[in-house]
Amino acid sequence: MIPLREIDDFLGSAHVFASAVTDIIEQRLLEEAAEGQVTASQMKLLKLVAMTDSYTLGDVASFLRVSNAAASKAVDRLVRRDLLRRIQDQNDRRVMRLHLTRASRRLLAAYENARRRKLQSIFVQFPPEELRGASELLDRLSADIVDHTSNPEELCLKCGIYFRERCLVRQLVPRNCFYQRARKKGVNHVSGSAG
Repeated sequence: MIPLREIDDFLGSAHVFASAVTDIIEQRLLEEAAEGQVTASQMKLLKLVAMTDSYTLGDVASFLRVSNAAASKAVDRLVRRDLLRRIQDQNDRRVMRLHLTRASRRLLAAYENARRRKLQSIFVQFPPEELRGASELLDRLSADIVDHTSNPEELCLKCGIYFRERCLVRQLVPRNCFYQRARKKGVNHVSGSAG
């Protein structure tokens, strides 16, 4: 049996790592690359739209982990700022199609370029096999935690904006993956409509 102290030390390290990713890589990088144009939540929504383009308001709310009203306001703000275009589905009024604009594609490109440079400078010292091993360990632990604590029908979103084709959590634990669900509906990745 593993001593609780070892488990607590590991969880403490995982929490520090998660905080470093959120506070330093995501938040500071967003402030630098986007120059205050969007919040972290808004960037998350733009990245979602870059992956798939057909949503109900509930999908957006689930992805952002906010109420439907807050999700609607988030979409409205980005539409007003010409960072999103919204088109209501003609067959189902609950479904909206969100498209990137030229401005949002430029913003995403600047963020991704800055992110790539930052991550390359941080991770250059770690061999790829070491990163793969760490990823596999974290995925297995995450799958066990998810398996013990949540309903398989629940929307997963454990990956947030880091969608991976090969998700070990999805492979090990039956999950309702937001991205896979959108793909099964026949939705393709968005190339973004010029706005």
